[in-house]
Amino acid sequence: MFFLILVVAGSLLLHWLYKLNKDYYVMAFFAKRLYTKDGRSAESISPVAPGKTIFGNTLDLYGCDNASVFKLSRDLAKEMGESFVEYDLGTPVYNVIDAEIAENVMNHPNLITKGLFYKFLYPFLRTGLLTSTGKKWHSRRKMLTPTFHFNILNQFQEIFKTESQKFLQQFRGKDEATIVLNDVIPRFTLNSICETAMGVKLDEMAEKGDRYRESFSQIEACFTRRLSNPFLWGDWLFNLLAAKDYAAALNVVHGFSSEIIAKRRLLLKDELENLKEAQSNDDDVFTTKKRFAMLDTLIYAEKDGLIDHIGICEEVDTLMFEGYDTTSIGLIFGLMNMGLYADKQEECYQEIQEHISDDLSNLDIGQLNKLKYLDYFMKETVRLLPSVPVMGREAVQDTELANGLVLPKGSQIALNVFDIHRNVKYWDSPDEFRPERFLPENCQNRHTYAYVPFSAGQRNCIGQKYAMQEMKTLLVVILKEFKILPVTDPKTIIFTAGITLRTQNKIQVKLVRRK
Repeated sequence: MFFLILVVAGSLLLHWLYKLNKDYYVMAFFAKRLYTKDGRSAESISPVAPGKTIFGNTLDLYGCDNASVFKLSRDLAKEMGESFVEYDLGTPVYNVIDAEIAENVMNHPNLITKGLFYKFLYPFLRTGLLTSTGKKWHSRRKMLTPTFHFNILNQFQEIFKTESQKFLQQFRGKDEATIVLNDVIPRFTLNSICETAMGVKLDEMAEKGDRYRESFSQIEACFTRRLSNPFLWGDWLFNLLAAKDYAAALNVVHGFSSEIIAKRRLLLKDELENLKEAQSNDDDVFTTKKRFAMLDTLIYAEKDGLIDHIGICEEVDTLMFEGYDTTSIGLIFGLMNMGLYADKQEECYQEIQEHISDDLSNLDIGQLNKLKYLDYFMKETVRLLPSVPVMGREAVQDTELANGLVLPKGSQIALNVFDIHRNVKYWDSPDEFRPERFLPENCQNRHTYAYVPFSAGQRNCIGQKYAMQEMKTLLVVILKEFKILPVTDPKTIIFTAGITLRTQNKIQVKLVRRK
């Protein structure tokens, strides 16, 4: 009798689970399935990636090192050939590799919240412009947008030029030098972001800057550790098992940014006192003769009660991270490509010679904008090697996309920029390096969202013009004095997963002084 009861109970349970499995991927820890409103199967719109275990895709990356995580993700996107669905630990993930769907997601009013994996950055960035959402994000975006005004970027150009010339001083008296780009470029970009956006020179804080970058690497290791282990996705287990391993690194980066803020407060106070008689309106940052720093906007806003000290810390941490790290990646790969493609480097050089004087006296934004081929060169670089290879969104409510697919509340969306930029629907021979792809006549029929290295839509990168301006300035200054020769064989490069695009091996080039 007891056995019969067990059989009946088991049968009822299996029947219940079978029915439930139509709406939930039961074995993927009850992940809610994507669905449609018109009765079509979700799989007919976007296929489901096969999992490696009976638990859907939950354990696909478990135990993988960073290189394997990156490779497996890219191989899967290539194998699927179109946007696809994964079912992870209780969570559906919609992987987007099509420009049409990317456009829909990036412009959807219900999809401005960043995805689950951005929460792994909360201990580091808290909820600044990159990670916040809703009213807070709208408020901070509105506050910071004017700091990237053309007039302010024009002021920064002199700093970019000075820092670029300072970068070359380490090669003074040398006819040639082999450099490890991963070591020297991040120092340049950190100096640049601190002097432009923060209004503080790092000359007396060089060692602290180095410790900041070292600690940032540890924080990134924390991010990738959580990424590949779904059991650490939740804060409770992470805080219990792993958070203490990164506490020291967090103290270093937060201490560094706090010192930057304190220094700027003092400098700003002195500047305002000196300009008090000559300046009738301190808030008119576009007409004042003093050099403006983006941090000043936050300090002024604090006086008006629009932000508190913690809020300033959030935005400074965010601006410093995005301003130094993503730009350094673009420059590392830009310089690598200059060495690999000598004919294209020569075309950039001849263009620079035509428009930029040898003493760099006219290296302003106007002249920089005339360097069209250099612009195409860097656009092709960040197409193939985007600093942020994956961007994420979260559906905070059931959300229907233009293709008819409905994302249940809590669904994650992975915008696979690395794969969109290699999608053969939009790019012929996508792995070839061809700056000519960005000639106006070659862009006319290409989907706008087939190229999104700085995201797009309402959450596009606020600093994309800043980044391109800084990168092109350093390239101009280097190419004026040196030819760039290849050292690292691109076939040996192993990409790894991280907050941004990483390589397992360091990238080197050789600089040879022009005669």
